[in-house]
Amino acid sequence: MDSHLFLQVLGYVASVLVAASLMMKSLLRLRLINLVGAGLMATYGLLIHAWPVAVLNGTIVLVDLYYLNQMWRQRDYFKLLAVAHDSEYLRGFVEFHRDEIASFIPGYAYEPDPAHHHLLVLRNMVPAGLVILEPEGPQGADARVKLDFVIPGYRDFGVGKFLFDENAGWFRERGIARLVSDPGAPRHAEYLERMGFRREGADYIRELGRGPSGR
Repeated sequence: MDSHLFLQVLGYVASVLVAASLMMKSLLRLRLINLVGAGLMATYGLLIHAWPVAVLNGTIVLVDLYYLNQMWRQRDYFKLLAVAHDSEYLRGFVEFHRDEIASFIPGYAYEPDPAHHHLLVLRNMVPAGLVILEPEGPQGADARVKLDFVIPGYRDFGVGKFLFDENAGWFRERGIARLVSDPGAPRHAEYLERMGFRREGADYIRELGRGPSGR
């Protein structure tokens, strides 16, 4: 590859990465991809002696590094909050995120039931996730996950790890020994596998107290 073609490819790749970063819903992914794209663009600017391009993108690299460092150093506070089935906030939350929920769990319909568990996961006091469980099986030893949804910007698996790993005891205290979930859309099935669920027939199963490394 000659130098002219190499510079063209470098410039295009850098531009694509910078543009792609702006489409990320996760702030962490946005910063990481933007960092790589800006770094490549700064290199491109240096190689073609376009100093404004190099300086601008070099500055963006420093900004991305600063905020990534802040994000990695920050200790998130999580809290599990049980809410009533007839909560107006619960209904409003589901309605507001209806389209996003449908993209993960097609055909989901909100049907509040006093026998279900409705759990909000707060992350730094922001309602970042919602889980709705329906007890089933002998003495409710199984619980079907009717809804497991995390809002955009918080999909780094932190909410799921807090819920399924750190709070497995919450479920066991209520006699729930395992969770059963429909696979939903392919990306939701991927999320379930990351959270330690395993495929059994048409469902995904997670034995409580076992993390992804214990599968």
